Amino acid sequence: MTKLIEKLLSTSDLTDNELRILIETDDKEAAELLRIRADETRQLHYGKKVFLRGLIEVSSYCRNDCLYCGIRRSNREAERYRLTRDQIMLCAENGYELGFRTFVMQGGEDSSFTDDFMCDVISELRKRYPDCAITLSLGERSYESYKRMKEAGADRYLLRHEAADEELYRSLHPSEMSLAHRKQCLYDLRSLGYQVGAGFMVGAPGQTTDHLIADLRFLQDLKPQMIGIGPFVPHHCTPFAEEKGGTLELTLRLLGILRLMFPKVLLPATTALGTIAPNGRELGLQTGCNVVMPNLSPVNVRKKYELYDNKICTGEEAAECRTCLQRRIEAAGYEVAIERGDCIN
Repeated sequence: MTKLIEKLLSTSDLTDNELRILIETDDKEAAELLRIRADETRQLHYGKKVFLRGLIEVSSYCRNDCLYCGIRRSNREAERYRLTRDQIMLCAENGYELGFRTFVMQGGEDSSFTDDFMCDVISELRKRYPDCAITLSLGERSYESYKRMKEAGADRYLLRHEAADEELYRSLHPSEMSLAHRKQCLYDLRSLGYQVGAGFMVGAPGQTTDHLIADLRFLQDLKPQMIGIGPFVPHHCTPFAEEKGGTLELTLRLLGILRLMFPKVLLPATTALGTIAPNGRELGLQTGCNVVMPNLSPVNVRKKYELYDNKICTGEEAAECRTCLQRRIEAAGYEVAIERGDCIN
């Protein structure tokens, strides 16, 4: 096992069987060695810096009906909201004062967020905060839409592929969605010059080690600047309400593997990781992660953006969330970086 980890440290060219051994091991010594090597690798390239991303959850409306998601179209119990332009600007203003230099506008696939609306918001943010990065996470859109928003000033786009295996993807999504289209969106974003983020759920219903290996191979082909993974956490108003969630141990092993396979990537310690374990985000940071995403959304809408059950940090003001995370980051042995935090590739 030690030889495999050292091989992964020197080359990302492991066989599928070697990856399978690393993914499936329950050897605690091997897991600790993987964590140490992942941490050494992130510190080699990024030092102890942890980059903050100010998350603005702009809408809980979504046209899609993904089987795992709490804001899926058919969830009649979901409380819906849309932030106005002024609300988004206020969130950004608050975030800038708190030291954020990246804003992430995330939402369901809401047809009310037209290209005209988004380009107006992006242009205004670019004008007000020229030293900040603007990241979008608004799902699948057309090439022309991505192009317009890039020209308006957007820098990055997050679009998790969720599952790179065709059969698994179909089992998680409605029939009108396709893996081919999801992948094409990612390649379109890359061709337009975005810093691209992809990623997948860990422990999704029906997921096997072969599926995870397919995810890793797809990421090797895409070569994203950001990779976001997190454990599957069930939501009570979805068809997967009774399914078992993803585990902390497997998520951490995969984070370590990703850091060694992609030494310079931006790798978040996600809110979902903090949801399944009180110290989940700290453990993520100690296993190669170098990004956290505190919430800048208005407190009165945070609980409405409920992708999964028991989501943490839904009742905190932005300043509280920022202060809490800084304490956690420093307690884990790292430091908050007041900068855009671009991928060094």
